[in-house]
Amino acid sequence: MRVWLTPLVPLAGASLALLLLSWWLDAGPSTPGITYLLTHFDAEHAETALSDVGQAVTAILGVAISVVAIIVELASNRYTHRITELFFRTRVNFVVMGLFVLSGLNSLWVALTWTSGNTPVRATLLTLVLASVSMLLLLPYFAFVFDFVNPMNIVARIRRETMATIAGAPTRITLSRAATLDLQHLASDGTEQLSDVALNAMANHDGAIAMASVNALGELSREYLALKGSLPLDWFQIAEHVAHDPDFVSMSRDVLDQLAQDRSWFEFKVLRQYQTVYQAALGSNREICYLVSIHTRELAERAMDGADPHVVELCVKFFNTYLRSTLNARDVRTAYNVLNQYRLLAEAALRRGAGRYAVEVARHFKYYGQLAFHMDLGFVLETAAYDLSALNELAFDLRAKERHELLRIFLQVDKEGEGASREASLRGVRKAQVRLATYYLVHRDDAAAREVFVDMQHEKPARLASIRDEMLSIATRDFWEVTDRGSNFDYIPPDRKRCLVEFFRWFGDTLAPPRMSLVPHESTEAPEAPEPGDLPDAPTALAPPSAHPTEHSG
Repeated sequence: MRVWLTPLVPLAGASLALLLLSWWLDAGPSTPGITYLLTHFDAEHAETALSDVGQAVTAILGVAISVVAIIVELASNRYTHRITELFFRTRVNFVVMGLFVLSGLNSLWVALTWTSGNTPVRATLLTLVLASVSMLLLLPYFAFVFDFVNPMNIVARIRRETMATIAGAPTRITLSRAATLDLQHLASDGTEQLSDVALNAMANHDGAIAMASVNALGELSREYLALKGSLPLDWFQIAEHVAHDPDFVSMSRDVLDQLAQDRSWFEFKVLRQYQTVYQAALGSNREICYLVSIHTRELAERAMDGADPHVVELCVKFFNTYLRSTLNARDVRTAYNVLNQYRLLAEAALRRGAGRYAVEVARHFKYYGQLAFHMDLGFVLETAAYDLSALNELAFDLRAKERHELLRIFLQVDKEGEGASREASLRGVRKAQVRLATYYLVHRDDAAAREVFVDMQHEKPARLASIRDEMLSIATRDFWEVTDRGSNFDYIPPDRKRCLVEFFRWFGDTLAPPRMSLVPHESTEAPEAPEPGDLPDAPTALAPPSAHPTEHSG
């Protein structure tokens, strides 16, 4: 409607009205009707008109081909060479160009049939109608061309064709080995074209197009997972063409065999495209990095829903790869947002009863947080600590069997360091641990809070007192700048602040009391300070403070 009928109907109506107007302006009492004039020709004039029609149609066809070739080539150079291939495979081009060719040829041959004894009226009218339709279609055809090369439409078309190729595998792949090669090649090439569009769009500062390409990869991967169960076994075997693909060529045969065994080569291919786009976007197009991490998380969640653990493990590996690239680029803000998506993945695993993934993610949080700490990117460690705190809170709420292991990993995150930036990072880790302790106390799990206490009991009193006072002084939930998370790490509600005061009382007289203006009014009975003999006997329990070494677990 928008591309064809909207311009075609007004043009056709206007041309018909113009014909009638032209006849009416010269009409008189003895002038024949329009129908009579159109069916009774003067042989000499009609033959000349047919010759002119053929020349006009041919000239218009040449102009159309030139304009279209330039438009398509420019779009192809700007985004992806696949545009040319897609365009010339479209049936519309065959129909429109074929109509021009037929109109030109028909006018030449009909002109030859005019003789003194033969007047091909109907053939001449048909020729004129064909020429008229061809010319009327010219503007709608240009509208189609511009709509086709619109990068958003190109992205959607590549995704649809790639998905259609995969969906046809159950009926075509069993024909021959060559069919397998063709289908895998087309599917693999489709993912590469989408990433090429994203890369070229970023180079040309077309952020919306780059995001649309990443979204298309995400939609493609999710649709593929929904279809994966119906695909034949031959589809999952890595053919030679795929093995020599740039994303697989450097891999050993054992790795390729493992991907084939796990039936995850296509997901690996998509994640490789994510990685390529992510690394190109680091530092300059952070929103693309965030979008890549979001789609990686969603792919892992769909894989968990579909009981596909190999794809979940792949997503975890690629999240780690993203973090490694981010730290190497020293892009703290991107790490801040990618960690958020990584934590959401761990939380999704806990909610689905797959806590083993949450434990694995927590270990990676600890590793990359400490790695960032030693690279003097302390805020990344602080962010990892707060995310681990939130993960522990959810594990506690869900009564997950992995909550003790998650707490143990969390208490090992902090490392001693030197310098002001490292000191600030360690304070952030301790604040996150204190925050978790208050959560336990509000929910009356003194044993878990005592584990945090024992881990912190050998901290410097001055540091503990300043941490307490800083956390008590934060009165607003929202951070004072615009952030993607939107919340203030150090904020805790009043009921947890009361528990915070009691938690720090456990450290005894070594800590100076807080200012009264910072202490919230108590409305409920606060938890009592733990006695060393009251520590639980569970395997995760810690020994009394007097039996502990002088160094904390960090």
